[in-house]
Amino acid sequence: MKRGFTLLELMVVIIVIGVLATLGFVQYTTVIEKGRRGEAASILGTMRQMAEVQNQEGNGYPTTAAELQTLMGAGFAAGACNGNYYFSYSMDAAGTGTATRCAAAGKAPQGNAGDTMTLTINGGKGGSVTW
Repeated sequence: MKRGFTLLELMVVIIVIGVLATLGFVQYTTVIEKGRRGEAASILGTMRQMAEVQNQEGNGYPTTAAELQTLMGAGFAAGACNGNYYFSYSMDAAGTGTATRCAAAGKAPQGNAGDTMTLTINGGKGGSVTW
């Protein structure tokens, strides 16, 4: 009597493992991107708080990358993608902060170009985040 597995049994096991690995990878990348969006939401929230303080002091919202850089401090990715963040950040004169997913020059692995997260400040009464 021979012991062992037939070629058919081995092929079925390999196919099942391949399907499970594919599904796992898709779920993994989805969860990772969700975490990166969380990073952007956190930074946008900090931007909102600091921009509101600056606006309340009568200096208006930061509208250039240099003003945003000064407001947020060293190491912040204002206006351009760099190796520190997965998003680049900007703010307009109305206090609308935007995080845009880096597609080429940001932290690896790269995301989908055009993914943006926008924080709109509603007259100092909090804000709403849209993706």
